[in-house]
Amino acid sequence: MVKLDIMSDPICPWCYIGKTNLDRALEQRADHPFLITWHPFQLNPDMPKKGMDRREYLETKFGGKDGAIKAYAPVVEHAEKAGLKINFEGIEKTPNTLDAHRLIHWAGIEGQQTPVVDALFSAYFVEGRDIGDPDVLADVADSSGMDASVVRRLLDTEEDTREIVERDAAARGMGITSVPTFIVAGQHAVPGAQPTELWLKVLDDIAQGTSLDA
Repeated sequence: MVKLDIMSDPICPWCYIGKTNLDRALEQRADHPFLITWHPFQLNPDMPKKGMDRREYLETKFGGKDGAIKAYAPVVEHAEKAGLKINFEGIEKTPNTLDAHRLIHWAGIEGQQTPVVDALFSAYFVEGRDIGDPDVLADVADSSGMDASVVRRLLDTEEDTREIVERDAAARGMGITSVPTFIVAGQHAVPGAQPTELWLKVLDDIAQGTSLDA
């Protein structure tokens, strides 16, 4: 097996697009060697616990409505190319994602990380749900085969909060400044929402024993 570590945030549209492109490659190479692990990276580590109004967030971050529209134009374009219908109008709040990352961490213990990541992307980008809400996160857990009651109780504690914060900091310490960032075999960093064709080449190079540095 070949480790594929993915630094991501479930409110990052480029992460959603990047995962979709990767998934298309994996579907075409069903015998792929990747062992995938998801790692926390908060786009907004200083976001208030309860999140904030999405329009206010975008206009503050991008310097007004026009700046936000300009910044998101390429996101919309690449989402459409990936076959994704992101319901941006349905997203009312930009959440704090610390608890979502805790859920992803717990899902990893149960071998359910990727289904939970999928469910979080869908909940946020398709259904417009607040994935900072503990009840929403418990529902996501339930839909992914986890025990919702256990997850809900854990979310009322500080369990693993420090670990998530430290892992986020460690990623930044490695020089990662944006997501998604994919690390192949513990050494080859692949930043950004890369096209399916690139992942097919990576998989074929691995299958043929070709160095990824070539």
